[in-house]
Amino acid sequence: MPEQVVRRWSRHPRQVGRARAELRTALASWALVPVTDTALLVLSELLTNAGRHARVSPGREIETRFVRLPDGVRIEMHDASSVRPVRREPVPDACEGRGLFLVAALADR
Repeated sequence: MPEQVVRRWSRHPRQVGRARAELRTALASWALVPVTDTALLVLSELLTNAGRHARVSPGREIETRFVRLPDGVRIEMHDASSVRPVRREPVPDACEGRGLFLVAALADR
């Protein structure tokens, strides 16, 4: 498998599972199985966030890029929105709003 995998996804929530499968395959082929659980959670949160909040024209896609690093993987998310995501402190009883907080806790940067 190449050192990076680039895919495009619609904003439909079903795409998150497909993207997770794609990342799982890449990590296995790169012998990075130990980071799989964390990488899948980071990907899920980023792609869900982009699908919910990136207000772009219908039909515009979200691009993911998985790049093999010597000691892990870089997960990139690209959408057509000009608004950058903002991490906020989660409210204890809220059902949402924890995604970027989790990403910050799990990712190196």
